[in-house]
Amino acid sequence: MSSYSDGHARCPRERRAARHASARAEAAPKPRKEPITVERITDAALQVVATEGYDALTVRRVTAVLGTGPSSLYAHIVNKEDLDDLLIGRLCAQIELPEPDPATWRQQVLDVYGQIRDLYLKYPGVSRAALAMVPTHLETLRVSEGILAILLAGGIEPQTAAWALDSLTLYVTAYAWERSLVQQRQQHGGEWVLSREDLIDRFSGLPEEKFPRTRQYAAELTSGTGHDRFVFTVNLITQNLAGGISG
Repeated sequence: MSSYSDGHARCPRERRAARHASARAEAAPKPRKEPITVERITDAALQVVATEGYDALTVRRVTAVLGTGPSSLYAHIVNKEDLDDLLIGRLCAQIELPEPDPATWRQQVLDVYGQIRDLYLKYPGVSRAALAMVPTHLETLRVSEGILAILLAGGIEPQTAAWALDSLTLYVTAYAWERSLVQQRQQHGGEWVLSREDLIDRFSGLPEEKFPRTRQYAAELTSGTGHDRFVFTVNLITQNLAGGISG
């Protein structure tokens, strides 16, 4: 009895209005899916790396984030290596390049590579995408152009500047990758990651007849943070560029 009352208590005008509203809802077009673009693909790839690490990045994983199929991605990218190029290009777009200054060029080189280092460390393992990759993205090339301009402004001979650019970039990429590996090991128990104190104890306990210098300089060998050593290495390279390439 109550169900009958509920369905027929309203007046005819109210029932007709409700029927029309229902019809309009059924006829309303479904919202269109946001189109797949290179920008959205890059966003999704960065999301995967930020939350799951670079090892989890695959074309299939990106399609899952976007809620689409692989064919939608392959309309915009060629393969996984193309994804890598987009990732590094997106990060390079955030790099601020100074106007080359002959008086402070070494510090400028350090500052730019410090930015690259920090961006790589923000996305665990992403620096691997830059290894063995021929840069084609315009933003990646913009950063290379900017660093080369700084080196040349410092009076570095062009061939030396070109090879220094390659060496510095490779070092920063490898540095960030190593840091991500250490972080990964720490997250999985850290049994292979030793503290400085542990290392000093191990070095100091080595047989003196075979490792006299390692025992004696255990403190020096284990001193400094990762970033301390980063600054040291970049400065070491730039301070030895003026002499050019020796045969």
